[in-house]
Amino acid sequence: MINNIKTFLLMLGLTALLIFIGAIAAGRQGMIIAFIIAAVMNFIAYWNSDKLILKIYKAQPASKAQFPYLYQTVEELTASANMPMPQIYIIPQDIPNAFATGRSPSHAAVAVTRGILSTLNRQELRGVIGHELSHVKNRDTLIQTAAATLAGAIMMLATLARFSAIFGGRSSSRGRGGGVIGLLAVAIIAPIAAMLIQSGISKSREYLADRDGASLSGNPRDLASALEKLSSSNTGNRMRASETTSPIFIVNPLSGARGLSSLFGTHPPVEERIRRLLNS
Repeated sequence: MINNIKTFLLMLGLTALLIFIGAIAAGRQGMIIAFIIAAVMNFIAYWNSDKLILKIYKAQPASKAQFPYLYQTVEELTASANMPMPQIYIIPQDIPNAFATGRSPSHAAVAVTRGILSTLNRQELRGVIGHELSHVKNRDTLIQTAAATLAGAIMMLATLARFSAIFGGRSSSRGRGGGVIGLLAVAIIAPIAAMLIQSGISKSREYLADRDGASLSGNPRDLASALEKLSSSNTGNRMRASETTSPIFIVNPLSGARGLSSLFGTHPPVEERIRRLLNS
């Protein structure tokens, strides 16, 4: 319950930040435009989130004949959770990772990288699939996609605010917006604030999915072992992933990156996740 309340407040914060940027950029009219952008983008994310995310990562439908044990694992766990069978996809990347997407349990997909199938044993894979199915059951897939959509919109508007300050600052300072100083402040602070809020949403949902996924798969140690292997494989190796969509993965695919990507964690520390699993 606490995690759900926290997630709601953070999502509210993202929406408020988007509207605030609009107000600084163009006053009341900017607020209205920003609100419309938020509504439209969330509508698009609701109906097309799974297709967009899978397309970004070039995920391909997994053949049951080619990946029999993957299919069997998903079938067993969805039956145990009393959930519809999701679509299964393979991401053509060798660094091991996985994510779930979709607006609801009846419109969901689970995607795993090619590398995860050769890195984890069957019980560890079962723990990972249990984690991802828990995201689906808890509607985290929709929440995280909406958060990524809003964060992307905020960063886009912040970029526009920067250009507006550079090329149209004088006129905007006499209008209803926040002037040059306000626009520059938004351009610098807004993306950082969006990343921090998105990080908070992701961390809250990961702990919950770890707990529920371990319960579903039947052995917390399997998921703990999988997280240790995945963390090790992703440290020092940068997966081809974007900052706005990285929170949907079971471990941070940008953990091997430098600069801003390494300063804003989208996931709880793996050590703490493992500790909680082993003590559950």
